[in-house]
Amino acid sequence: MDFQEMIQAVGGYMDVAGVAVMVIGAVVSVPMALRGFQPRRRPEGEEPLSVYRSYRQLLGRSILLGLELLVAADIIRTVAVTPTFESVGVLAIIVLIRTFLSFSLELEITGRWPWEKQPEDSPSVSTAG
Repeated sequence: MDFQEMIQAVGGYMDVAGVAVMVIGAVVSVPMALRGFQPRRRPEGEEPLSVYRSYRQLLGRSILLGLELLVAADIIRTVAVTPTFESVGVLAIIVLIRTFLSFSLELEITGRWPWEKQPEDSPSVSTAG
């Protein structure tokens, strides 16, 4: 097995892993949401998530992880195997689309953009003295 075949195989395994993460995440999210899964970091005073909202968050997280694996697979195959201008251009378009999807999912899951700061759970109290 030469280098190109090995890289193609690694890229294929990464594709399979990305799809598997999404499928397994969708299946595992159902019982977790039905059992009342709640994120650990919720703002103080916020109502618990409904089953539907909890499922959406869990599913969104698994889709995000799967997308990251699929992007990694595309990068491995494109950069290591066929680094032509056409293949790099196609990779750039794929990465742009998947990045947009990732940002949209992050906004849907957390209610904030990925570059926004995590809201503080409780205001910090300064002690003067």
